[in-house]
Amino acid sequence: MSNPWIAIGALAAVAILIPVAMIVVSALLRPRVPELSKRATYESGEIPTGGTRIRFNIQYYMVALLFVVFDIETVLIFPWTVIYNDAVQAVGMTRALVPMLVFIGILVVGLGWAWRNGAVRWVRSPRAQRQKVER
Repeated sequence: MSNPWIAIGALAAVAILIPVAMIVVSALLRPRVPELSKRATYESGEIPTGGTRIRFNIQYYMVALLFVVFDIETVLIFPWTVIYNDAVQAVGMTRALVPMLVFIGILVVGLGWAWRNGAVRWVRSPRAQRQKVER
């Protein structure tokens, strides 16, 4: 009888060796023509202007993070709704419904926490505030 870890080790070795071999072969076969234009930042055909350090509002990241959390929630709830009738017949309504209600409850608590901390409140820039007052 063979050891099952040998297959896992072989799979891990192949998973490491193939990408490393591809990187090595491409490094050996690529053309080496150093040019100054190859080191320039590519800006979709436009000449880059200004510095690369631009301050972004953290609100963009918070909205993206909340979107990911609630998008994953949809991915988890959809299969549950598809098998809900079969689950109710197999294990009863309580055992089929309570875990999903707990899951949705945790999400609601998380949304309340984010709302209370201001993660879903969009902050207007001073320039937008001035434009609103002028109109």
